[in-house]
Amino acid sequence: MDEDLVGASVDLFWLPLGAGGHFVRWNGRVYEWWSARRQHRAAADLYHCGLLLSLDNITYAVEMGPVWNVSGADRGVLAEGPVGSKWLGRFRAFRYEMRCWPGGCIPDIAEAVDSPLRTTEDPTRVAAVLNVLPEIPVLTWGRDELGAGEMWNSNSAVAWALARTGHDMVAIGPPRGGRAPGWTAGLVLASRQAGAMRSDCESPAEGQGAKGPRGRAT
Repeated sequence: MDEDLVGASVDLFWLPLGAGGHFVRWNGRVYEWWSARRQHRAAADLYHCGLLLSLDNITYAVEMGPVWNVSGADRGVLAEGPVGSKWLGRFRAFRYEMRCWPGGCIPDIAEAVDSPLRTTEDPTRVAAVLNVLPEIPVLTWGRDELGAGEMWNSNSAVAWALARTGHDMVAIGPPRGGRAPGWTAGLVLASRQAGAMRSDCESPAEGQGAKGPRGRAT
């Protein structure tokens, strides 16, 4: 194991879309060509990301992937969700899983670009990421069920987890000239949840008013 990953840290890895597979890479290029044409911009390189978290001498691999592409019952599956549509999610071929795998690895990590990007070495923040990951929302991969303007995918999940744990999201982004589709969806959800939590803390419960000496509303 890389000595740089030992200790308290969160490291983000940017992997070219389709790393390790020509079919996914070709489809990604077609998708980006079409998206760029519709948005009247130049096509960009596409990336998806994963995390390696280190805490108390244990390294955790955090990534979203198909339920069938990694074997091992101890791979730290936190949640499963459908791909494309909830109906398709009834079939194993159309389900993804979110993993937080102690001692695990990120497939094709050798192809990562400008990586790793270390986001923190604060043990409290690393622990916060580990604690929030089991709360990952189970949304349909490839769909915009949030109305965020972007699909939900692996980038969304990573962005959500980092934003929920107080990372400086302005300083975190894909390699120069690249895009991370779905990243904004995770930020939008984290922002909405933070806003809801602030409202709950600042507003009195509905129907409650000031109380008199015997607990009667005044």
